Amino acid sequence: MLYAQKQITLKDGRRATIRNPRESDALAMIDYLKTCARETDFLLFTEEEFDITPEQEAAFLRQINDSKTTLMLVCEVDGELAGNCQIAFQTRRKVQHRATVAIALVSRFWGLGIGTALLTQMIALARAQGVCQLELEVVEGNERAMGLYRKVGFEVFGERPDALRLADGTMRSTYLMRNVLI
Repeated sequence: MLYAQKQITLKDGRRATIRNPRESDALAMIDYLKTCARETDFLLFTEEEFDITPEQEAAFLRQINDSKTTLMLVCEVDGELAGNCQIAFQTRRKVQHRATVAIALVSRFWGLGIGTALLTQMIALARAQGVCQLELEVVEGNERAMGLYRKVGFEVFGERPDALRLADGTMRSTYLMRNVLI
């Protein structure tokens, strides 16, 4: 899905651009995702597992932008990818009132309003598409993310016990959250 890019002002006064990822972002996207995975245990993959070539990533970004059911946005600050967010719409009649969203940010860009801006765009798009319920999954202990999600209207509706096993063997639950848009 394509998106008309938008300029936002961050809490520190810098300007940022929210836009679709470009195929030319492939190498930067790989670096960004590896950085995010290195910085936190709250993602579903590790840095080592994200083994993809720039050509594969470029093809994936092209597929995402061509999709009629998925939208990915990136936030670019000073020429650097600071975060991304993705929404996937359901297509089957009985569940097309629902969509799922996911988000990640590089830690040095936390607290600047990027997460709020990205999720606000996704919520607006979901409403425009007639979605009644936006859903996400968050890892136990990710209080910063939980605070953001609650701020934009999400609430916990379920738990998936022992959903993740960390490298040290620690198990973490995930919480299912939803934002009722009607």
